[in-house]
Amino acid sequence: MSLLEAIVLGLVQGLTEFLPISSTAHLRIAPELFGWRDPGAAYSAVIQLGTVAAVLIYFRKDIVSLVTAFFRGLARREPFGTLEARLAWFVLVGTLPVGIAGLTLKKFIENEFRSLYVISGSLIVLALILLVVEKRASHQRTLADMRWKDGILIGMWQALALIPGASRSGTTLTGGLSLGLKREDAARYSFLLSIPATTLAGVFELKHLLEAETRPSAMALWVGTLVAFASGMAAIAWLLRFLRTRTTLVFVVYRVALGLLLLVLLQTGKLSPLSGTENVEVPGQPGTPPVEKQITD
Repeated sequence: MSLLEAIVLGLVQGLTEFLPISSTAHLRIAPELFGWRDPGAAYSAVIQLGTVAAVLIYFRKDIVSLVTAFFRGLARREPFGTLEARLAWFVLVGTLPVGIAGLTLKKFIENEFRSLYVISGSLIVLALILLVVEKRASHQRTLADMRWKDGILIGMWQALALIPGASRSGTTLTGGLSLGLKREDAARYSFLLSIPATTLAGVFELKHLLEAETRPSAMALWVGTLVAFASGMAAIAWLLRFLRTRTTLVFVVYRVALGLLLLVLLQTGKLSPLSGTENVEVPGQPGTPPVEKQITD
């Protein structure tokens, strides 16, 4: 892998992980369109930690505040006594659906869901749902107005991100807007909710690096991870600022356009349905690379 490839793929990972446009779709098609070799799950696992670090550092004050309030509330036997304590609980319960769904749908995630047809379909369908929600939402509630059912429902929206192309940030943002949250508040809660899921997914995916027989150079790994971190930080800041005064329409249009482009490339043979994935392990043929596992999009 050249440094140019490492930079481009790190940039793609960092920007698309937090914008509601699907990181999986972009990381699947970018190498194909540039004529590069698939970087493999090992490389993707490492640079994903760059985006995990981005959200942890960007929201470090919020994280410290939530964790402190959580344990202080337990110590005082008032677990829901403050807004920060309640948000900490909402993040915890909101993470359960994606964990349960991930275990339940594990075989589908590793097989049928990997098709680019699934990705193109979810890009378009979730874009249209976001459009409808955006038009009908009240955009009046704040994080202080959130209740238990809100945390659980947005967590269920996050579970939809197990479908490649749905976009974790896209589904949770849609869920928050559907419950009447202001766009910036919905995005902020989406980022907070992403912390457990993306951290656990990043650590879990590291096993690909340990299992890989061939790995990119250390320089390519470092460069890709640092670029993913820097671009991820920029994407978070930009999205929060953007949603203060603008709608999500631009993301709807982009998702539909990308989904249609994927369908055209598939129909014309420019891409195959399983482009950008590792080979499926063939029974009786040890040593074949394992399938790539998707935890969150």
